[in-house]
Amino acid sequence: MTLLSTAQHLARDTRRNPRAHLVPIILSALLAAGAIALVAYLLWPTYATVPPSDPSRLPVSVGGTLFNVPTMAVRMKIQRHSGPQERVDLDFLYPSLEAPGAPRHYSADTIEDKVQPIDRIFVSIAAHHDSLAPEMRLRTIYPRYLDDAANTDDGLTTRAFRGGSPYAGEDLFTASEPALVARCSRDTTTPGMCLSERRIEGADLTFRFPRSWLAQWRDIATAMDRLSAQMHSAKG
Repeated sequence: MTLLSTAQHLARDTRRNPRAHLVPIILSALLAAGAIALVAYLLWPTYATVPPSDPSRLPVSVGGTLFNVPTMAVRMKIQRHSGPQERVDLDFLYPSLEAPGAPRHYSADTIEDKVQPIDRIFVSIAAHHDSLAPEMRLRTIYPRYLDDAANTDDGLTTRAFRGGSPYAGEDLFTASEPALVARCSRDTTTPGMCLSERRIEGADLTFRFPRSWLAQWRDIATAMDRLSAQMHSAKG
């Protein structure tokens, strides 16, 4: 009976004022629109879209040994990721030891005919898989192929490898303070290059640099020590 009475009352009000029933509908619509706007405001993302960028250093594991390497120093894009890797190839500007920037692009109009000077030191980190350690190679392998004659100048000792040996055309440079062992090719049509190795736990670090840098051999030995410490610290 109450529902019937209410319906009759609304019908009489509607006949007296045909627009009366629109008011609650409009109010309800306004309230619903306000609620939707509030929810949309609260849920709308407030962050700004920022292009992704690589971290400045990458933690990589080579031979089960953790290294932190500068991202921009990694030479190959396929190696530019964190996690376990078999080998990582890097290069650093010398003498600053900073990671190089983006490579410069040359064209036929801008490239010079002369050989560009090498201004960086190259480093490869590779798992050694229990191969002969560099120190053992120095003590047991190299002496078999070296000439007896040795020359020492400013603390750096030079011995030539014999012709016909696996290292023919190369010389061995050693020093004790600071420690340095480098096997270097001789200058020919191209400048001679040096190779220096050191082992850190499960990985071997191989440094390559121009032979001419041995004129300041203490600086290059210190630079290799610094790079080794920067990439593999006691903190990992």
